[in-house]
Amino acid sequence: MTSLLVQSPSVPLTIHFPWITSMTVQEFYEFCLANRDLRIERNANGEVIIMPPAFSDTGNRNFNIAVQLGSWADQDGTGLGFDSSAGFTLPNGATRSPDASWIRLERWNTLTDDQKASFAPICPDFVIELRSSSDTLGSLQEKMQEYLSSGISLGWLIDRKNRQVYVYRPHQEVEILNNPETVKGDPELPGFGLQMAKIW
Repeated sequence: MTSLLVQSPSVPLTIHFPWITSMTVQEFYEFCLANRDLRIERNANGEVIIMPPAFSDTGNRNFNIAVQLGSWADQDGTGLGFDSSAGFTLPNGATRSPDASWIRLERWNTLTDDQKASFAPICPDFVIELRSSSDTLGSLQEKMQEYLSSGISLGWLIDRKNRQVYVYRPHQEVEILNNPETVKGDPELPGFGLQMAKIW
């Protein structure tokens, strides 16, 4: 049975439709265009996940993350930063929208203009996921493993509730930072440090 998964602030709600998992990339794109006010992702099984709008405090912290990453990306000049509204099609077919991400220019420039104007078929080099009150830690950890399998060089899962940052790198154990003041992106993002005072 196919399904449409709707996440509420408390309990995920699954609605069943017979056509959801058979949508092509173009049909999914059109589905998202027809529902512009919704935050939509799709997993590797084709299930469509509709997430609630971010609460105001989470939105502010997402903004602070994007500002810091964007400032570094402008100075560094080797890649492009993206906010939480950007969707990417991963190699496993999932369409994901990290809370913040960054892609090296040399990889981004291999895409066509049409690919860039859709859910670009590329996995970011760097992703950040910020846990909100509607997220379970387990579901975000699974998503981070999906990013790893898809080719990220570095990923951060920020768990505000427990003031921890999970650091993901290929072929390494997950590193857990407890209440850090700054999380550094070296060597993958030279010179980038996320100041956590406005994120906690």
